[in-house]
Amino acid sequence: MAATGMGTLEIVSRMRMSDLGQGTLDALAITTERLCCEYASSPSLQLQVEGRAWLGRITGLLDQRLTLAQHRELLMQAGWLALLVGCVEYDLGDKRGAEATRRAAMSLGNEAGQAEISGWAHEMQAWYCLTQGDYRGTIVAGEAGQHVAPNSGVAVQLAAQRAKAWARIGDRRQVEVALDQGRSMLEQLPYPDNIENHFVVDPAKFDFYAMDCYRILGEDRLAETYARHVIEAGTDFSGRERSPMRNAEARITLGVVAARQGDVDQAVAYGQRALRGDRQSIPSLLMCSRELSAVLQERNPDNAEVRDYLDNLRDVASLPAQTND
Repeated sequence: MAATGMGTLEIVSRMRMSDLGQGTLDALAITTERLCCEYASSPSLQLQVEGRAWLGRITGLLDQRLTLAQHRELLMQAGWLALLVGCVEYDLGDKRGAEATRRAAMSLGNEAGQAEISGWAHEMQAWYCLTQGDYRGTIVAGEAGQHVAPNSGVAVQLAAQRAKAWARIGDRRQVEVALDQGRSMLEQLPYPDNIENHFVVDPAKFDFYAMDCYRILGEDRLAETYARHVIEAGTDFSGRERSPMRNAEARITLGVVAARQGDVDQAVAYGQRALRGDRQSIPSLLMCSRELSAVLQERNPDNAEVRDYLDNLRDVASLPAQTND
């Protein structure tokens, strides 16, 4: 300190100085929340561009003189934005880019001391594995995420992802164990302030996961009941869809139930409508649609409407990944 010519108080005061005002941090937090709330319905490419732009702005802010608390706040907001961008990249079919962004979000969460961000990064890995057919990978990622963030909303979703994986493995008991664990955790959490935020789990979202499990297990009555609840919750009074991606998977579920009951026309109608949505998560949509196509091909392989649906499904599957690079 003698070498600096400054006393202790002056040194500490300088360490606490900042070029960044609280208003900027507040505006950034509001913007991050808004973007996370727009995930369900905003065009994917638009959301990707905006999310990346705000990550770039945060990079610039990190170059300024900041307090330790401000530095952590910026890392936290960057972590949430990276999670969002990674989800959108995966929706668009950019698997490599999505994985890189997911890893960046994990690092940001760890550096900022935000276990929930790290937990969501594990949840994204579970989702990636599920849609790529790596069900054991989904279970491992789910368990890792619950270890990192055991008492948060993401732990509920991680339990649900594990349940979906167990359903596809064919272990009914483990499905029920995971679903019961998720419901129990959800009941212990306070009702979220903003259920529009993609990184918030509410009862309607958990119904969406249960629907998927019961469709795979062949519990048609339960699957249909949950599917109708999902569509009702995801549609407002005017008929506008608040959750088009969830609604698409709910319609595929209704299509699977209809196909199993021998109503081919209804099954195809549900399947075709699911493929027409403007806001899509391509990997998830293809995973569920292929489950419907398998039932239709098994029971009605020569039906002209079935063949037309399968052609449309192949068209969606052959679309190249969309990026803004």
